[in-house]
Amino acid sequence: MPTSIITTDDLREFKMELLEEIRNLITKQSSGTLKKYLKSSDVMDLLQVSPGTLQNLRINGTLPYTKVGGIIYYDAEEIQKVMTANRVHHKFE
Repeated sequence: MPTSIITTDDLREFKMELLEEIRNLITKQSSGTLKKYLKSSDVMDLLQVSPGTLQNLRINGTLPYTKVGGIIYYDAEEIQKVMTANRVHHKFE
């Protein structure tokens, strides 16, 4: 398996992409275009995670959810709170 080296420029680029995604999420939420409750497929698209990762986030209590009639719903506001609470600040010089 080939090994790739991650540089500080790669990390900066990733940071900028992630911040842009969060800005888009906040913009959608403030403009009212984001639904109050999201299904699993919506959350997987939003967070860009696999079904297994989403299940792990539910099981370990990271993402609160509601199950109604076999369908799992997530509160969009709660997802935003989780993202904000888990924000990591690094100082780049």
